[in-house]
Amino acid sequence: MTTHFDQPTAGQGNTAAWGPPPTAPPAAAPGAGEPRQPLARGLWRGRPEDPRWARPALLGLLAATLVLYLYDLSASGYANSFYSAAVQAGSTSWKAFFFGSLDAGNAITVDKPPASLWPMELSVRIFGLHSWAILAPEVLMGVATVAVVHAGVRRRFSPAAGLIAGAVLALTPVAALMFRFNNPDAMLALLMSVACYLVVRAVEDGRTKWLVWAGVAIGFAFLAKTLQAFLILPPLAVVYAVCAPVPLRKRFGQLAVATLALVVSGGWWVAIVELWPASSRPYIGGSQNNSFLELTFGYNGLGRLNGEETGSVGGGGGAGGTGMWGETGWDRMFNSEVGGQISWLLPAALILLVAGLVATRRSKRTSVTRASFLVWGGSLLMTMVVFSYMAGIFHQYYTVALAPYLAAVTGMGAGLLWEKRQELWASITLAASVVAAAAWGYVLLNRTSDYLPWLKWPVLIGGLAAALGLIFAGRVSRRLALGAAAVGLVAALAGPTAYTLSTLQQGHTGSIVTAGPAGASVMGGRGGGPGGGGMRGGFGGGMPGRPGQQNGNGTAQGRQGPQNGNGLPGLPGQQNGNGSTGDRQNGNGFPGGGRMGEGGMGAGGVGGLLNGASVSAEARKLLETDASEYTWVAASIGSQNAAGYQLATGDPVMAVGGFNGTDPSPTLAQFKKYVEEGRIHYFIAGGGMGRGGNSGTSSRISSWIESNFKKVTAGSATFYDLTKKTSD
Repeated sequence: MTTHFDQPTAGQGNTAAWGPPPTAPPAAAPGAGEPRQPLARGLWRGRPEDPRWARPALLGLLAATLVLYLYDLSASGYANSFYSAAVQAGSTSWKAFFFGSLDAGNAITVDKPPASLWPMELSVRIFGLHSWAILAPEVLMGVATVAVVHAGVRRRFSPAAGLIAGAVLALTPVAALMFRFNNPDAMLALLMSVACYLVVRAVEDGRTKWLVWAGVAIGFAFLAKTLQAFLILPPLAVVYAVCAPVPLRKRFGQLAVATLALVVSGGWWVAIVELWPASSRPYIGGSQNNSFLELTFGYNGLGRLNGEETGSVGGGGGAGGTGMWGETGWDRMFNSEVGGQISWLLPAALILLVAGLVATRRSKRTSVTRASFLVWGGSLLMTMVVFSYMAGIFHQYYTVALAPYLAAVTGMGAGLLWEKRQELWASITLAASVVAAAAWGYVLLNRTSDYLPWLKWPVLIGGLAAALGLIFAGRVSRRLALGAAAVGLVAALAGPTAYTLSTLQQGHTGSIVTAGPAGASVMGGRGGGPGGGGMRGGFGGGMPGRPGQQNGNGTAQGRQGPQNGNGLPGLPGQQNGNGSTGDRQNGNGFPGGGRMGEGGMGAGGVGGLLNGASVSAEARKLLETDASEYTWVAASIGSQNAAGYQLATGDPVMAVGGFNGTDPSPTLAQFKKYVEEGRIHYFIAGGGMGRGGNSGTSSRISSWIESNFKKVTAGSATFYDLTKKTSD
């Protein structure tokens, strides 16, 4: 699409904003009637009206993002064992594929809808089960998200603005983390970006199809991470209702059709699951009543906002309070728990958002430029406010949802103010955004004073120098102005780039992961037991360290082993379920090395709540013996412990009680029936938390097994053979 300027209104110059008047007939495309360029040349050259460097620069950005995100990808092993086990199950069972089952025996599902698992499961079906097959689809989603954000900005702003937006997204630390990880957030971020792009397209020409496709994107995003997909619905709907270039009645009719598309695209799977006989499908993990609707509106819905999550391990502290998941309040995105993940350019983006709205304040109602700021900026603000005040489960990596919106606003605002730099207010505001980025970068880098201690000074000094030059950008030569802009951009991106490179240089495993170097994200919250202090990623406080490890208060007990910032027990050097060892530094403060809970949570290879178990060769051999004769080779309390054994053996392992061990599935009566029918071979001693729910099913099953079946030891792990009673 050709980029033009909006028609200026009174008091506006001809550099106010971009885009043809929405009511004007579309201009003929340059070169219309001429022979089309060859496909390869068109791909390389891009739009005829673009500078020659624009398309090669975009392709270079996408290629660089791909290379960066693929770098040492296998270092993360199976990443989050919980989802990797579900991928393994779905790659062998189409029923598990459809329902999102954790195991191919279809005992219980993960606590999310299955859409985010489907690309990984298809990849594993094609390429086999290994780290690259699981994580490469996430990388491709990251590259696609960069492309979508670039396209969304480029449609109404300069090629440079689109490139800035794409680069900001690619170099955001939490984006580099989650687009190399197998949680649902990668798909969510991609689909939310697509939805914003499509709504802006709909505002351009008022065509219903763009709005319908936006509804489809949000519907499928719901099937990735339920109600989080709906956070941006209010700004998107309001912007279209106000700004679309069609009569009001038609606007509301179009929104109704888009809503129907959303319901159909997100509701077809829900309807099938709810109508399917419960006796012939897996239990809905995370629910207390085997209902996906209950899971959606409870544990994954309102419970995340108010902290009342039945079956959870703990909630937040309410507005301004402190809980297990960190302090809530207006500054949550900037504090020591979250700031290093996402907030590097957030102050600058907020300044640029306000500037963009001020610059377009006199534009027509149908101004697509203003609508672009409202769509991307509204999505940023809405998501940021919810994250800041949600009292339930909150992890730092959730903030990847903000990254596309932040990047788009930054690119649009910088591009708009650059075009208006002849006006003093615009050049001063552009300089202020650079100062904000540099100053906040200095603060964030100063929080990790041992990490590249020299970098904060070039960031601050470079940013201030660039800001001084940008104030006079409209009064000096273009070359000098571009030089000042380049220095400002480097200063703004230096900090997040360093954190991103640090993130790419190490593997990340477990349920709770963070970006950046060790110490970059220290979770506060309630104090714990001995070895207190914060814990990267989640729980406040610590547990006593074991000999040979550094405990939570930083003092070593016995021989120096892998660093464990929270004092949780680890298993140095022991191979875990994802095929990596637990003998490297654990910068995340969790057991066994890597970034998040690699290795076991205790002796016997018990993975516990945070990551899959460490499985010895002896234990693997025991479970694989006669495995084909059983539906489940073993059962274990908690999904992560079961996941480690399932990934190690390739055979189904039942997760009693779901993720936290608190789901009432299976009941004791059901479990006894499975045992009587010879469908489960072993029970793995230990396991997950098994608390916080209403049923106590996990503890009753454990007690019954311990009282009735013979104990077996394999390596350091303890099992109960469910085919041999103690009375035999």
